[in-house]
Amino acid sequence: MDNVFNFAKQLIEKANRVILKSYDKIRTISYKKGDFNLVTNVDHEVEALILKEINSKYPDHSIVAEESGIHTKNLKYQWFIDPIDGTTNFAHGYPCFCISIGFSVNNILEFGLIKNPLTDELYSARKNKGAKLNRKVISVSKIKTLRDSLLVTGFSYDRKNPKTNNFNNFRNLTLVSQGVRRDGAAALDLCYVASGKVDGFWELKLSPWDVAAGALILKEAGGKITKFKGKKYDLYSKEIVATNGFIHSELIKHLK
Repeated sequence: MDNVFNFAKQLIEKANRVILKSYDKIRTISYKKGDFNLVTNVDHEVEALILKEINSKYPDHSIVAEESGIHTKNLKYQWFIDPIDGTTNFAHGYPCFCISIGFSVNNILEFGLIKNPLTDELYSARKNKGAKLNRKVISVSKIKTLRDSLLVTGFSYDRKNPKTNNFNNFRNLTLVSQGVRRDGAAALDLCYVASGKVDGFWELKLSPWDVAAGALILKEAGGKITKFKGKKYDLYSKEIVATNGFIHSELIKHLK
């Protein structure tokens, strides 16, 4: 596993360099589905680089990627790739986006890597070995109550659907916490809970590539992840609650 992890660390740095070279240049923007789901030429370029490198080094591994979908080979080994989480931010020059790479063996996450190109922050975790921000060990906050908590969330692309647009939850939790932030990059949101910058996160309609790496980083930092009613979470769940553990039950009570 050391070799695979080190390969992934080198790979995310290669992807990082592509993004940094492109950040101040004009980008080609198109829409995937609906009015809010953007993709840029840089998303495609970064994902193509990552897939090429994985297929060359590990040709029998399966890949689940945001832009090109599922590449099924040997399901024992699976990569979860989001070339740019926070594409809308990236497309507008708003400095909150990242690269996310997760890896599982027999459906158990072995490691996760999330890189913020603009801050040069690399969040990482390996199963049963803790979580780090660059070389520093990180852990969740010790905040005990929702009233004292800072939260973060996001909105699905289907914002016109009141059942899943998350607006009511956002309003309700803003009134009972220190505040709710909306940064537009779920992978980074999970890292911010893991490192104690915020105390809890929830969102609807995320995909495996959004959360695979971040979920492991949070767990290894001492956090807790479930679905809205407290049931067991998996990467294909369409709702997620991720906290420092202390505020988990209280946060869930406010989610509908």
